[in-house]
Amino acid sequence: MGKEKGSRPKIPEIYLDYNATTPVAGPVQEAIDLALKDLWGNPSSRHRLGQMAREALESARAQVASLINADPEEVSFTSGGTESNNTVIMGVCQEMSCRGRHLITSRIEHPSIINPCLHMAGQGWEVSFVGVGSDCIVDPLEIQEALRPDTVLISVMLANNETGAIQPLREISQLAHRHGILVHTDAAQAIGKIPVDVKALGVDYLSIAGHKLYAPKGIGALYRAKGSPPCQIIFGGGQEHGLRPGTEPLPLAVGLGAACDFVAGNMETDTKRERRLREMLYEGLVGLGHPVVRNSDPSKGLPNTLSISFIGKNGAEILEHAPEIMASTGSACHEKSTEVSHVLAAMGLSTEAAMGTLRLTLGHWTTESDIEIAVQAIGRALESRSLT
Repeated sequence: MGKEKGSRPKIPEIYLDYNATTPVAGPVQEAIDLALKDLWGNPSSRHRLGQMAREALESARAQVASLINADPEEVSFTSGGTESNNTVIMGVCQEMSCRGRHLITSRIEHPSIINPCLHMAGQGWEVSFVGVGSDCIVDPLEIQEALRPDTVLISVMLANNETGAIQPLREISQLAHRHGILVHTDAAQAIGKIPVDVKALGVDYLSIAGHKLYAPKGIGALYRAKGSPPCQIIFGGGQEHGLRPGTEPLPLAVGLGAACDFVAGNMETDTKRERRLREMLYEGLVGLGHPVVRNSDPSKGLPNTLSISFIGKNGAEILEHAPEIMASTGSACHEKSTEVSHVLAAMGLSTEAAMGTLRLTLGHWTTESDIEIAVQAIGRALESRSLT
């Protein structure tokens, strides 16, 4: 299982924005269509249609669990990474407030981590935001220095969405657990791109976003290790182990399960191919002769992600002059903002370098031809007289 069935999705231009979202893979679409057609019963119903739906739901849960080496009962379906992240941050704070009121996170997190932390700060909690080096990687020693007797949770992403930098979660988990502190990781960008093993990482909670791994938008999952404190913030009928009550979105859950099988079956070949194409892209852009800066260490990052800064140029304007390329100038969530990315700022990039940054991310359907066309298009954009 996992191999693509059918042709490449219809992508009219050169799509290099896979960290923003991914097309729905063929096997995923097939699984969803089948669920919509035949599995429309309520998984909580005792009759045959309900039990068929229940079996499909639990099969999908097992597929998600298998991808991250978890037990199925440790996986709950959510609406996506944002809900999973909010659930952990606010749920753990609610559950652990009698023990302490201090959180630790990093300055490069997604807004769905940063904003819940700021919300808790408004509720009387204290939050420590640790920095990163120029390689966009958190130093566990800085985490250690931020620890306090009242620290209850550390949340650090597994891989950064802008630079692809992979964070030392195993070391952070070992440090935290020596002090009895819980650990959460937002793994939205890592799942499907690199092997993720929750037991090896040692995390207590892990968030998944379906649309980052060839599943539809609106579905995700949350891993909660056995014995970890509950983190319920939504109340209702008790579905999803009480963590996320409400009638389960079965077609979407089935789609996420199929997507997990899809990326598991393709990961080894996709990883090698994407890393090769990423380096081909980087070398091609360097060969254009314009001053560039690479914003992360390729040996410590996701195989599909290239963050590169064209010194003295504006990234948004480069893309405007290369309309055949679909890419980002930083985090997709800040695409309409002209402010310097908080991630690049945390890394210490100059304003000039940060404003000239492109985030070019590859995926399952990226080809050598795509890379060649992208280099040519960016080269033409850089030579445009109207480009500042």
